[in-house]
Amino acid sequence: MMFENFVDWTILGSYGGSIIATGLLTQLVKNSGKLKDIPTRWVSYGIAFVVLLLASFFTGSLTVSNAVLTLFNAAIVSLAANGGYDAIGEP
Repeated sequence: MMFENFVDWTILGSYGGSIIATGLLTQLVKNSGKLKDIPTRWVSYGIAFVVLLLASFFTGSLTVSNAVLTLFNAAIVSLAANGGYDAIGEP
């Protein structure tokens, strides 16, 4: 079986997929430009929110109700991604 994509919007909208995407993107951008002046946990929350919002949009499930819930879900995803990084330890 061949995979055409490593990830898709459905995977990014899932709990595990959004945590991995948030953790990776946070580490990629946290020290770039003006983002290095913002605490990493806030950068992580913003990334989680955008990932979940875009996943809802591109899967056709974005509503006002889902957008409001994304504010809370992004906090859960962000904290989980940060916790995973903290468990590994910063070099």
